[in-house]
Amino acid sequence: MALADDRLMEDAGFRISEATAGDFFALLKPRVMSLVVFTAFVGLVAAPVSVNPLIAMVAILAIAIGAGASGALNMWYDADIDAVMTRTANRPVPAGRVSPGEALGFGLVLSALSVMTLGVLVNWLSASLLAFTIFFYAVVYTMWLKRWTPQNIVIGGAAGAIPPVIGWAAVTGSVSLESVILFLIIFLWTPPHFWALALFKSDDYARAGIPMMPNVAGQASTRRQIFAYALILAPVGVLPWALGYTTAGYGVVSAVLGLGFVWYAWKVLRMRDDDRAMKPAKALFAYSLLYLFAIFAVYLVDCVVGRALMMGGV
Repeated sequence: MALADDRLMEDAGFRISEATAGDFFALLKPRVMSLVVFTAFVGLVAAPVSVNPLIAMVAILAIAIGAGASGALNMWYDADIDAVMTRTANRPVPAGRVSPGEALGFGLVLSALSVMTLGVLVNWLSASLLAFTIFFYAVVYTMWLKRWTPQNIVIGGAAGAIPPVIGWAAVTGSVSLESVILFLIIFLWTPPHFWALALFKSDDYARAGIPMMPNVAGQASTRRQIFAYALILAPVGVLPWALGYTTAGYGVVSAVLGLGFVWYAWKVLRMRDDDRAMKPAKALFAYSLLYLFAIFAVYLVDCVVGRALMMGGV
């Protein structure tokens, strides 16, 4: 009887979702979301103001929901290319566990919820930045840049770099040079990070028809560009200390991390064209994740410790 009722509902245009809570959680891209939340939190804590714990909690929650909304909208639109790539084929939409309509609706509802929450309960500058980020990632990057230009990740990287600025704006109601530098660190980190991945996943991107740099400009050109970005990123990572925002401790650690990034990028630059194992590219991809987490973690510790010492009169 229940089976017959289900068939009648399907014939009438209704579909009972078989997706689990885990499937909808996967739509949020939790690994990406965790990085967004962490960098936003660093921007929030680094701001030189007294932070209301409740406002901070609401802001971080709204930013997390907004990041998840972006992921859901990305998975909705990219279901066709996700289906032919080995690393994305098991995502909820291409695997058939979540329908495209469900993913779209989920993403739109979360987008509206996150922006309105941030605007009403925190401030409208941070809400506007969050709305821009969601739009830029879901529309400008996902729907246009990703399938049109090999510079997709360069321009689209702006979306992933804005969270610390949103965190800063949430507690200050403004944007400062310090928050822009945090933006620049992520913005310059994004191309070498993703191009390292694209080097050893180029067959995946070729099957999906995505014009990633190795598939369009070739491996040699991609390796040179990775190294060029590493050379720019390393000194930018030290800028917070050079401009007096942090202590020398951060300056030393960020310099060492930057030199490590350049070293791994140099090993990628020296890779042979016929290197199928691509161990240097895989090593750079892994190190780049460590670099971003570490540099923001050290920045956070430096801000917290420095503030505590100032309050203690040391």
